[in-house]
Amino acid sequence: MSRSTVETEPGSEPPPPGDDHAFFGQPRGLLTLSGLEVWERFSFLGMQAILVLYFADTVAHGGMGMSSGTAASVSAAYGTLVYLVSVAGGWLADRMLGSYRAVLWGGILIACGHYSMAVPTATMTWVGLGLISAGTGLLKPNVATMVGKLYRTDDDRRDAGFALYYMAINIGAFAGPLITGWLGDHRGWHWGFSAAAVGMTFGLIQYVMGRRHLAGRKRAAEFALAPDAMRRAVLVIVLGILAAAVLATLLAVVGYLTMDRFVDLLTLISVIAPVVYFVVMFRSPRVTDEERGRLRPYIVLFLASTVFNFILFQAYSTMMLLAASNAETTILGYDFPASWYASALGAFEVALAPVVAALWVRMGHRQPHASNKIAIGVVLGGLSFLLMVLPTSGHSSDDYLMSAWWIVGSYFLLGLGDILLETSGMSATTKLAPAAFSSQTMSLWFLSLALANGIQAQTVKLYDDVSKPAYFGVNGAIAVAAGLAVMALAPWLRRTMHPVH
Repeated sequence: MSRSTVETEPGSEPPPPGDDHAFFGQPRGLLTLSGLEVWERFSFLGMQAILVLYFADTVAHGGMGMSSGTAASVSAAYGTLVYLVSVAGGWLADRMLGSYRAVLWGGILIACGHYSMAVPTATMTWVGLGLISAGTGLLKPNVATMVGKLYRTDDDRRDAGFALYYMAINIGAFAGPLITGWLGDHRGWHWGFSAAAVGMTFGLIQYVMGRRHLAGRKRAAEFALAPDAMRRAVLVIVLGILAAAVLATLLAVVGYLTMDRFVDLLTLISVIAPVVYFVVMFRSPRVTDEERGRLRPYIVLFLASTVFNFILFQAYSTMMLLAASNAETTILGYDFPASWYASALGAFEVALAPVVAALWVRMGHRQPHASNKIAIGVVLGGLSFLLMVLPTSGHSSDDYLMSAWWIVGSYFLLGLGDILLETSGMSATTKLAPAAFSSQTMSLWFLSLALANGIQAQTVKLYDDVSKPAYFGVNGAIAVAAGLAVMALAPWLRRTMHPVH
């Protein structure tokens, strides 16, 4: 089947017509999906902005009493689990639930998880994080896939649409830390988690109300299992979950499954899972030779995403810890919680995304190749860490305070890089995806985020043991080098990704 035609699969609904320009020149379904992600990011990143601070705070102040390195590592491990589950989310959508229902049930689980975390006990915190991980794994890969289904493959609005989508969801990324951060600082951490729960509830309401504008909203999965296979799959899933829960409980009771070992296990899985997934897709008889050829350059994009997101996710871990201990929390005479720095990242992405979207629309087919956009994003991510070498250098002790503008400047570079990489990466994924693995290929993109978090979960353990200039300098330099390497591969990437631009 030609990749320049509207891609529809058996049992699926065709996307809206190409003349649908109801939402800022984009399909009206983009408004519904963007609205859902506004509230999902409000809840997810609002919670994550205070999660590492909650872990590191003393028990007397309502925290978990972890060291800074452990708090950052556990927070990264949670992120690893979130994106690892996205593989199952993509498979469930393709084979059992369909994209619409997968997103709906994912949102319900996320809301339940945040409501659980609102209960001020350690047990409910872990229960809540488990529910959020499962829900996000269902929602994230499938809502991004639904955005791709709004466009024809040769529609020049696709990259601009993803940029607007990313701008919209970063409204939630901006507002979330403001609300949860203020509540966590003034009322207690669990009040912040409560606000995240309410936000996700709003997102679910508007998603259901706007479902008629979505492509692929049929109840049936596009590649549904046969009835007998469906029953077997449900049985295996239920028994597998129960067995894993029982085994984990027993290992924890006897003292073998410690937090450190659990973090290490997640890192190991985050390395193995994408390797296995690439092998499965390359060997699948349902993948054509043409599609298999476009998976090879996708490996490069996958690794570039891993490097960049290794830096990006530390905006909510090591950068947040640095802001809480060594950055001023006053601007123009106004005091604010350290967690509000996370809102700067969302604010920059909200402001810059429409500029980037307009630039791509104006340039049309003359815009840079997707691989170059991604490479520039990786370089900017590395520069955001290299910038932090300057204010953290030359101090005889750790009780200094840097100007707030250093962290704001770092988040500016990181935000611009995120727009370039994530929008182009998600858009390229929907273009390069083998038809039989549409939702699951988007899950593969999110596995790059799992790998980034898995690597981060190990690296941040060094945060307390090495100097801050060395920590940020080495990590930033590696990212810059990786971005330059992708630029050097640009001719091969353009050739092997053709006709995808």
